[in-house]
Amino acid sequence: MKPAEYDAWYDTPRGSWIGETENRLLLCRLEPQAGEQLLDVGCGTGWFTRRLAGQPGIGVTGIDINTEWLEFARSRDRHSSYLRADALCLPFADGSFDRVISVTALCFIADWPRALGEIVRVCRRRFAIGLLNRRSLLWRQKGRDGGVGAYRGAHWHTAQEIRRVLDALPVGRVSARSAVFLPSGSGAARLVERCLPTAFPFGGFLVVAGDRQRDVSRESSEPVAPVLAGMIRSRHRVAQNPASPVTSAASAIPRFRTFPA
Repeated sequence: MKPAEYDAWYDTPRGSWIGETENRLLLCRLEPQAGEQLLDVGCGTGWFTRRLAGQPGIGVTGIDINTEWLEFARSRDRHSSYLRADALCLPFADGSFDRVISVTALCFIADWPRALGEIVRVCRRRFAIGLLNRRSLLWRQKGRDGGVGAYRGAHWHTAQEIRRVLDALPVGRVSARSAVFLPSGSGAARLVERCLPTAFPFGGFLVVAGDRQRDVSRESSEPVAPVLAGMIRSRHRVAQNPASPVTSAASAIPRFRTFPA
């Protein structure tokens, strides 16, 4: 499929309703704030990227491996930055972006757990991952037997398998929400969408979001070393010269003790 053809689908009545419904859920779960930098992993034609860039005071970068789709994205968006990059090895330092999204890109990456780990790594505050939901009517219509059309070859996720991967990563406040319960886009589908809460887990579009937390296991205890070294030197000087002016200061130093095993 050509990028222009893919992007034009969002201009159809059904495509526009589905796209805006998904985008609304993504923004709700991502919680972007003015002044932040956002990354869109697997941005494709930039349809969702452009909507992120439309938020006040937000800087957005989109990455994709497909140069043709990136060129199309650049031609439609003068406000965002677009780079060619592999989701399995993002060319950014840890915590480079305040918030990170990815919209169904992980569904087409064989080693999606590694890509998810990269998303968490470059995220500083919060992430939101849009996925195709295996527990949905859309999967029954488009996903079975290897998928049809644009869904061919896609992996349809469950919230549970995403959570299992996130359990090993430094994240918190993880939650799953869904939308597009009836993918037809009909009047009945829109009514159902308004009536059902996003906590209902059977929508075709699944969003798993969470906060990036400090990785305590990787933090070094080196900053404590100079303090302890200074205490030891002070005590050594006191022992050599009991009349030293540092005696009173040294006596105020708290005594450390080990806790019971």
